[in-house]
Amino acid sequence: MPASRKPKPCIANPNRRNVAIIAHVDHGKTTLVDGLLHQSGVFRSNERVAERAMDNTDLERERGITILAKNTAVHYRDVLINIVDTPGHADFGGEVERTLAMVDGVLLLVDASEGPLPQTRFVLRKALERALPPIVVINKIDRQDARPGDVLNEIYDLFIDLDATEDQLDFPVLYANSRAGTATEDLATPGRSLQPLFDAILQHVPAPIGDPNAPLQALVANLDASDYLGRIAIARVFEGQVRLGDEVAVCKLNGQVEETRITKLYAFDGLKRIEIEQAGAGDIICLAGMESITIGETITDREMHRPIPPIHVDEPTVSMIFGVNTSPMAGREGQYVTSRNLRERLARELVGNVSIRVEETDSPDQMKVVGRGELQLSILVEMMRREGYEVQLSRPEIVTREVDGRVVEPVEELIIDVPEEYQGVVIAQLGTRRATMTKMVNHGSGRVRLEFRIPTRGLIGFRSQFLTDTRGTGIMNHLFAAWEPWHGPIPGRPRGVLVADRTGVATSYALYNLQERGVIFVHPGTQVYEGMIAGENAKTNDIDVNVTKEKKQTNMRASTADEAIRLVPPRILNLEEALEFINEDELVEVTPASIRLRKRILAANRRPRRDQEGSGPRA
Repeated sequence: MPASRKPKPCIANPNRRNVAIIAHVDHGKTTLVDGLLHQSGVFRSNERVAERAMDNTDLERERGITILAKNTAVHYRDVLINIVDTPGHADFGGEVERTLAMVDGVLLLVDASEGPLPQTRFVLRKALERALPPIVVINKIDRQDARPGDVLNEIYDLFIDLDATEDQLDFPVLYANSRAGTATEDLATPGRSLQPLFDAILQHVPAPIGDPNAPLQALVANLDASDYLGRIAIARVFEGQVRLGDEVAVCKLNGQVEETRITKLYAFDGLKRIEIEQAGAGDIICLAGMESITIGETITDREMHRPIPPIHVDEPTVSMIFGVNTSPMAGREGQYVTSRNLRERLARELVGNVSIRVEETDSPDQMKVVGRGELQLSILVEMMRREGYEVQLSRPEIVTREVDGRVVEPVEELIIDVPEEYQGVVIAQLGTRRATMTKMVNHGSGRVRLEFRIPTRGLIGFRSQFLTDTRGTGIMNHLFAAWEPWHGPIPGRPRGVLVADRTGVATSYALYNLQERGVIFVHPGTQVYEGMIAGENAKTNDIDVNVTKEKKQTNMRASTADEAIRLVPPRILNLEEALEFINEDELVEVTPASIRLRKRILAANRRPRRDQEGSGPRA
C-alpha cells in the first residue's frame, strides 16, 4: 500500500461479508441458517444433518431456543460470508451486543404474523446505534395468519420510532419461508431457493473496511475452550494481519498489556473450523495460545498497542443468591457441593458471559449473581446441575438504584397476545402488579395484543399465573424499558404452603388425606425432610403436615375391605416455576437429580409462622 494514499477507509477484503442474524425469539433465525448452510453446499447430498444444526447443546435442542451466539461461514460466488446466529430472548441480550461488534451488516428477521416484538426493537436499536445496514426478512410467509403487508408497515414505524436515518430507512425487503428454504423479493412471485437472500447480502452488506498493512488490531467478541488447546478467542480482525506463531500483545481491560504467542489459528467453514496460516483485516478467526484472555480485550501488534474501546453491555436488572446446599440431603446426588466448587464455576461463567455479575455477600457460602432476567439465571443453574453441581437459590429480586435521593427500579415493556375471552382476567391480574396499559390492538382474528409498562418486580411469578389464567394459550414477551421511581408495594403469593414436619418417605395414605387441603408437589415414595415444602395450601397460612404417616394394620380388618386410594397427580415444578413460586422465607434446592422447595429455616419450632393474612416473614 503506497504511503501517499488518502486517509479514507479502504476495503480490507472484497471477498468477505460479515453478517449477524437478529430477531425476536422463535422468528426462525436458526432455521434460516440451516437453509443457508444446505444451499451453499456445506453438506454432502447424502449427509444426515440434525434440524437446527447451530443449536448444538442439549438445553438449546430441548427448549427450541438459541442461548449462545455461534459463528459459521458459507461460500457463495467466490465470497466467504461469515454468519453469526444470535439468541432471541432479551435475557441473552449480552450475546447480541458483543456479536454486533464483529459484523458489518444484519439480517433482521420478523415473523409475518406476529410482527415486530420487544426483542425486535432491542436488537434493531443496537444495530442502528452501530450504523449497521439492515436487510429486512419477513419470515414464515406460509403461515395461514400471515399478514406481510401490515407487518412491513409496522417495521417502518419501528425504524422511524428508533430515529433511523434516511439511508437506514432505505432497506431491502425479502419474504422468506425458512423451513422450505425459499426467499423472494416479490410476494407475487413464489421463491424457489435462498439465492435472492445471498444476492442481497452481497449487494447490501458492505465488504469489511480496514488496512491489511497497518499494525494488528483484533477485538475478542467470544470465547471457546478446548481440552487440548485451552482457551480459544473468537475475534474480528479490524486492522493488519496475524500469522501462526506471531508474537502479539493483549491489551487487558484493566489497562495492562500482556505479551503472548499465537499457537493455533482457525477460520470458520460451515460448522467446522479449519486451520489456517494467516488472516487479515475483515476476517473472523479463532486464536489459541492466550490463557487469560477475556471478551472485550484487544489483540494488537507487539510494538504498537492500540486497544479498541471495550464492548458496552446494558446493566443487569435481576439478582439471585446462589448458596451451598445446606439441606439434610446435601451431597447425596451431586458431585460438586462445596463453596469452593461454586466459586470456581461462577468464575468460569464470568469469563464467557459479559452480561452477568457476581458479588460477595455477608456469608462465605453465598454469592449474589446479577443477570438480565429470570430465564438467563435459570439457564445458568440448569447448566450447573447437569454438570453435577448442587446449589440452593433464593427468590429472584430486582436491582434498584438511587438517583437524586430517590429509589428507582427497572420497568419493562410487556406485550401480551391472548384470545379475546381471556383479556379481562389478564388485565385484572396485571392491575394488581402495578402495570399500566399503553396500547390495545385487535386484528380481528380472535386474539388481542395488549401492551403494558410494568415494574420488573411485577413480572416475577407472573408467567405461571398467566399461563394458568389463559389455559396455556397466551403469549407474553417483555423487554427492559427504563429506570423509573419506585412504584409501590406489589402483593406476593396469595396462598401458603404445606411443610413437611419430619424426615421420612411420603406415603400414599398421608397424601390422600392432604390433597383436600391444596395442591401436592411430591409423589408417594419421595424422600422428605423437616422444612421441605410438600405442596401449596388452599388458604393463606402455612401448615406443618405429616406426609410420612402410614396406615396402621391390625388383624381386625382385611386390607381389601378399604376403598382404593385415588391420588390426584402431583404438580411437579420445573426450575423456572419453582423460582417464581417461592417467597422470601423459602429456597429452591437444586441437584442433578431433583428440584426441591424448602423453608429457609427448617426447624418448625424456630421458624416464624406465616400469619393469616399471608404476608410471609421477611428473611
